[in-house]
Amino acid sequence: MAKIDYEDPRYYTNRELSWLDFNDRVLEEARDKNNPLLERVKFLGITQSNMDEFVMVRVASLAKLIEVKWDGKDASGLSAEQQLKAVNDKAHEQLIKQYTTLNRIILPAIKQVGIRLLKVTDLSEEQYQYIKGYFHDELYPVLTPMADDSSRPFPFISNDTLNLSLRLSKKENDKSLYATLQIPSIFSRVVKLPGDDNDFILLEDIVKQFVDQLFINYDIQEVSTFRVIRDMDLDVAEEDTSDLLKKVQQQLKLREHGQVIRLEVDSDISKKLRKRLVRELETDEDSVYEVNGPIDLTFLGKLASAVTGHDDLKYPPFKAYQAEALNSDHNIFEAIQKHDWLMQHPYDKFDSVVEFIRQASIDKAVLAIKMTLYRVSGNSPIIKYLGRAAQNGKQVTVLVEVKARFDEENNVHWARQLERMGCHVIYGLVGLKTHSKLSLVVRREASGIRRYVHLGTGNYNDVTAHFYTDIGLLTANNDIGIDVTNIFNMLSGYSRPPYFHKLHISPKGIREFITDRLDQAIEYAKAGRPVHVRMKMNSLSDKDMITKMYEASHAGVQIDLIVRGICCLKTGIKGVSDTIQVHSIVGRFLEHSRIYIFDFDGENQVYLSSADLMTRNLNRRVEQLFPVEQSDLTQRVLDIYSTMWEDNVKTRVLDADGTYKRVDRRGRAPLSSQDYFAKQATKLVEEQQSESRKQNSNQFQPMMSPENQPDPLSDEDQDGGNEE
Repeated sequence: MAKIDYEDPRYYTNRELSWLDFNDRVLEEARDKNNPLLERVKFLGITQSNMDEFVMVRVASLAKLIEVKWDGKDASGLSAEQQLKAVNDKAHEQLIKQYTTLNRIILPAIKQVGIRLLKVTDLSEEQYQYIKGYFHDELYPVLTPMADDSSRPFPFISNDTLNLSLRLSKKENDKSLYATLQIPSIFSRVVKLPGDDNDFILLEDIVKQFVDQLFINYDIQEVSTFRVIRDMDLDVAEEDTSDLLKKVQQQLKLREHGQVIRLEVDSDISKKLRKRLVRELETDEDSVYEVNGPIDLTFLGKLASAVTGHDDLKYPPFKAYQAEALNSDHNIFEAIQKHDWLMQHPYDKFDSVVEFIRQASIDKAVLAIKMTLYRVSGNSPIIKYLGRAAQNGKQVTVLVEVKARFDEENNVHWARQLERMGCHVIYGLVGLKTHSKLSLVVRREASGIRRYVHLGTGNYNDVTAHFYTDIGLLTANNDIGIDVTNIFNMLSGYSRPPYFHKLHISPKGIREFITDRLDQAIEYAKAGRPVHVRMKMNSLSDKDMITKMYEASHAGVQIDLIVRGICCLKTGIKGVSDTIQVHSIVGRFLEHSRIYIFDFDGENQVYLSSADLMTRNLNRRVEQLFPVEQSDLTQRVLDIYSTMWEDNVKTRVLDADGTYKRVDRRGRAPLSSQDYFAKQATKLVEEQQSESRKQNSNQFQPMMSPENQPDPLSDEDQDGGNEE
């Protein structure tokens, strides 16, 4: 029997094209009439922000490979030139679909319910006078026209800014002159018009209407909107980390001048003006996108938020659950001593994680706090509490990953802030990003030193925790505590421990662990014993991991995968991937949790991780994979996975032909896993509130004397509330 070549390029989907397929699934949500209308508006905006980041990083990387004449091929057998051509072709198709969705579906639908995005010609006299006044009073003093002639060269165009390109002439002759004008980003792009209705106009349309006021004694021949997306990938050469902050700051300045990767122009731009922009911006023809509508659809998120009086067109609110033992009225360390706690965000409040750090910052028994930060919010309560802990005399060590893509500036700011507050800040290992999500609290107790740990699949970001699904574990398990201590020693010093008791760490460790488990699964299958592998992740692109899955499938191992985004694996290849199924869930929340389950003849081993099965996560990042061993929590993770696998509303199934298809729901009750978890959380909250009311009704509470009343503005009480 011929040996199967599991690395055959025909068995792999190109990574970039697979990402574009994912963005198309997001676009489907904008077209899905079962979604609330204003949420569909937001989904269309999300497809734009997704695309912008993809172009800034991934398409830019392909352009660099071509520039250095890289002669390699990806797993699917495509050269860099072939990939860039295929990506541009598919992106052009997607752009047409985006604007067809906007013009034929979204705008008519919102108009029907009294929400209008107007052009100047649609305005009432009152509205016209309003924008005229707005232009003269607000915009005119800020706008800066830039002439483009022999004495004044074509100006630098910043990344992701809206600009007008103008062709004009003097009153006395017809010679064409040129100028550019940036639409200022300090103003809201979506301008609410006067009146009771939800009428809006875009900022650039106001500027276009009165742009002649900036060019007195000239005739405006043509005005066209354009935008450039530049190479924004950060390239920091690390010999050591002693001046890493300075290097990152230098690169942030250089990045603003990266090569133009994509040029978007109005579809009605003249050939003359288009040619001029292409020449001045040094853009390839394939990278020019003609847009039939407002350039840059990210404004749609702001439009949806600006609408008033239409809560019925948004997702219904739900109540996130928080166990009472983990709130500010209880000692969180006593709760963790009793047993482990599992939280699935956003259905479980992220407040419990914030509370863990808050209580550690003021607890007299706490000696030290150690934490990794990859992405945090702009006004992070966790940063505040880490600073407070340092000021309270605790040893605080924070690893801030200053190379976290597009959060570099924010993280440099927080690194400096933490240092000023007395925290010891470190920046990780040379050549590696630290992507692991770890918190360690060291506490002196009557029985001795005890370690408390939080491990998570997602960032310590109190804002994204409301719409990213992630799972976290709070534990006082001694072996896990020792492992996490060793990880921090590895990050801050030189030593790498010879082994870990419970955790698996990349680089190398997670790859080796999953490979070993798949080898074990292969042995079970060959022996005719039941074996089932289930995994959930954001992306699956590592060739060696896919090769090992193909080998396991060939041996008869059943493999179920939930992969939200990129999936380079192909299903349904005879003798190679017959037993592999791939689902993708795109819905109200961004699926971000990583789950790895190995069922060996009924014995379930359940793990959570910060890592996807991508080469960068397995080889070039510090990541953690950790077990869930407490039986009730193990069962909860199994139930979470099963519910998501049975989802037949938001799930798409990867077909053998490479397309994603909706689940056939005929004869089956609809199940949206995200809706199910939200309703389950709301039910738990209502039961908790009901129980609390019962207890309070049976208690007689003496009134406190005025001098014993708690100060509502005291530091502890003020910070103990929910971070909603």
